[in-house]
Amino acid sequence: MLTLDLGPLALPVRSMLLLLAFALAWGCGRWVGRRRAADPEPALFAMLLGGLLLARLAFVVQYAGDYAAAPWQMLDVRDGGFLLLPGLCGALLVGLGFAWRRSLLRRPLAVGMLAGGLLWGLGSLALQQLERGSRLPELVLHDLAGRPVQLAELAGQPLVINLWASWCPPCRREMPVLRAARDAEPGVRFLLVNQGEGAAEVARFLAAQGLSERDVLLDGGNRLGQLAGSRALPTTLFYGADGQLRHSHLGELSAASLKHALEYVRTAPPGDANP
Repeated sequence: MLTLDLGPLALPVRSMLLLLAFALAWGCGRWVGRRRAADPEPALFAMLLGGLLLARLAFVVQYAGDYAAAPWQMLDVRDGGFLLLPGLCGALLVGLGFAWRRSLLRRPLAVGMLAGGLLWGLGSLALQQLERGSRLPELVLHDLAGRPVQLAELAGQPLVINLWASWCPPCRREMPVLRAARDAEPGVRFLLVNQGEGAAEVARFLAAQGLSERDVLLDGGNRLGQLAGSRALPTTLFYGADGQLRHSHLGELSAASLKHALEYVRTAPPGDANP
């Protein structure tokens, strides 16, 4: 499950997990520090912001070349470009700084960090195992000429599946990024799977945008998005050569975030498939 559906809203599950972990950390820390009026909320909030800032900064530094053509995109965190380990180190350093300056905060802050960290860590592990247990579904889609394509039969090389629609602005913006990656990565197959639109409508859109019909498939019933557990567009799924899901990305891809995501399918061990 990639999104949590609340009425018309589709919220990313990983983002919701982080917010829940922060709320639990604050609640437990405040309860422990209530007798001494030691509320760890400012420290925990600073840890969250510090961790996110350092995680983003480390990502931008690692993929600086991909931001060179459009440096302002470094500030657009919607591409999901964050590195976990630097973020955790940054949050820990901020927390240690607060604990060193204010001794009354040490116990409630430690309890809050432990509670929130356990929820976030265990929840992330469960989501990762659920995601990694998914495989290319036994689903038949169609190309623009109406020919059937069996997704499960496409295993054998790394596969990137982008779920999109012509009415979706971020879907349209990321298409040049996907096209450039397809040209630069001959060992990876890219599929653009349209969600809910007809062949004539999709063909008109591609012609108007000067885009090729190559590797464009139709999913009129939005079945692939449902099977992937995502109602959000765009959603991009990254499968290893064994047909096993290795990574997923909700929202618009930048050149940097796509390059980072491709590392999951490049480094996937070939014998790691589930029986």
